[in-house]
Amino acid sequence: MKRSLEDGGTGISPPEICEISARGVTLLIDEEELFLSYADFPWFKGRAASDVHNVVRPQPHHLRWPALDIDLDIESIRHSERFPLLAR
Repeated sequence: MKRSLEDGGTGISPPEICEISARGVTLLIDEEELFLSYADFPWFKGRAASDVHNVVRPQPHHLRWPALDIDLDIESIRHSERFPLLAR
């Protein structure tokens, strides 16, 4: 359930990992499904499912995977072509 600021909530919904596949990770944020391909987000490939599922949203625009030490701006997921930085 999404709570508003007036209700004392943060106004942001927690992220949810929908699927981990051979191609990448599917993530649900505020009813929007986003795909993190391993080609664009190689940090997730081969990682423990429990670590990938452990994602938090400390800010409306920011996701964090504490066990993996990964921080991503949601816009970098939506528009990975604008953020070509890749780990190799």
